Amino acid sequence: MDSIGDETYVQLTTFTRDGRPKPAPVWIASLGDGRVGFTTGADSWKVRRVRQTARVELRVCDYAGRVSAGAAVIAGQAILGGPEDEQMVRAAIVAKYGWQFHLIEGLGAVAKLFGSAAGAGGAAILIETA
Repeated sequence: MDSIGDETYVQLTTFTRDGRPKPAPVWIASLGDGRVGFTTGADSWKVRRVRQTARVELRVCDYAGRVSAGAAVIAGQAILGGPEDEQMVRAAIVAKYGWQFHLIEGLGAVAKLFGSAAGAGGAAILIETA
């Protein structure tokens, strides 16, 4: 593995105020400057937790977030990006995942028609790994 950003699925672990880990699988992409990033809903719990603490952990996982025994833990510091960062990260995700991203985006648009915020974008989280 050259970079965690080269992996298909990554388990992102954010932490609550009292230090409890909250893992979730994400699509992640290298940003070409030593950082990785992903997009998420602006009101997501991931965004809320990153605002509380920048500490995150990354592990290679499968599509359901299952981590193999002995998978390396990569510590990182996360920041919430601005609108220009969201466009940059989105472009990197689209370049990496292509039709899969467009399928998920389309399903999110249909969900919005029925009142669900599922698939809502609007925020980029940038991670610098140690």
